[in-house]
Amino acid sequence: MRPSRAYLIWIHVAAVVMALVVLAPFAWLVISSISPSAELLSPHPHWWPDHPTLERYRAIFGSDGGGSDVAANFRSAMINSFVVASATTAVSLVVGVLGGYAFARLTFRFRRTSLFGFLAIYMLPPIALVIPLYLALANLGLLDTKIGLIVTYSSIVTPFCLWTMSNYFLSLPKDLEDAARVDGCSRMGALLWVILPLARPGILTTGMFGFLLAWDEFLYALIFTSSTQAKTIPVAIAEFTGKHSSDFGLIAAGGVLATIPPVLLALAFQRYIVGGLTSGAVKG
Repeated sequence: MRPSRAYLIWIHVAAVVMALVVLAPFAWLVISSISPSAELLSPHPHWWPDHPTLERYRAIFGSDGGGSDVAANFRSAMINSFVVASATTAVSLVVGVLGGYAFARLTFRFRRTSLFGFLAIYMLPPIALVIPLYLALANLGLLDTKIGLIVTYSSIVTPFCLWTMSNYFLSLPKDLEDAARVDGCSRMGALLWVILPLARPGILTTGMFGFLLAWDEFLYALIFTSSTQAKTIPVAIAEFTGKHSSDFGLIAAGGVLATIPPVLLALAFQRYIVGGLTSGAVKG
C-alpha cells in the first residue's frame, strides 16, 4: 500500500526537525570557533560573526609547541588520542571477536555467568575503579604513558565488544558454519573464511563504537596523565579553561577538531551501522 501524501509530508517535516535538533549544537560550535572573543562575550547574541576569524585554528596548528602553549599542546593530544583509541579498538576487537564467537558457539560451564560477569565489569562506574587502576599502573610504571591508557581503555572497551559480538554471532545461521566444517574446515578456518565475512557489519559497528568510547574518555585520562606525551583531546580541551578566564572560542575550536574523526568514521561506515545494530540485537 502506497503511503498517503499527508504521511509523506509528516515524515519529511519530522526528519527536517530532527536534523535541525541534531545539527544545531554542532553549527553553533563551528560559529563560536570563528567568532571574535568580544562577540562571544557580548550580551547580545551574534548568530553569525561580523568579523569571522581562523586565528584559533592557526594557533593550534601553527604554534611552535612550547610547553606552556595549550593551543600547541592540543596537536600532541590529537595524535595521542588517535594512537590510544586505535590501539584500544584493535586489541578489544580481537578479544571481542574471538571471545564472542566462543560464547556464542561453544558450550561450557558458567558460559552465561562469565558473559554477564564481563557485562557487569563494563557497567561499573569509572570512579569506582580509579584507585585500583592507579595503583596497578603506578606499580607497573605505566602512569603518564600511552600504553597505560591503552591497557586501561581496553579493560573498558573489551567487555563491550565481547557482549556485542557474542550477540551478533548468535544472529548468524549456524548451518553455514556446519557446512564448512563438513567440507573439511577447522573451527578456526570456518570462523576466518565463513563467519567473519558475514559478520563484517557487526565488527565494523562494534569497532566504531569502541573507538568512540576510547576517544571520548575523560576521567582516566585526566588522572593517569600529566604531560603532553600522553594527554588526550578531552584533557587538552579542559586545559583551555584557566584559573581566572576561559577562552570559549578556543574550546569551541578544539571541540570542532575533536568531532572530525568520529564524523568521518560515521560517514565511512554508515552503510554497516544500522545492519550491525539490528542484527546484533536479534538474540541475547
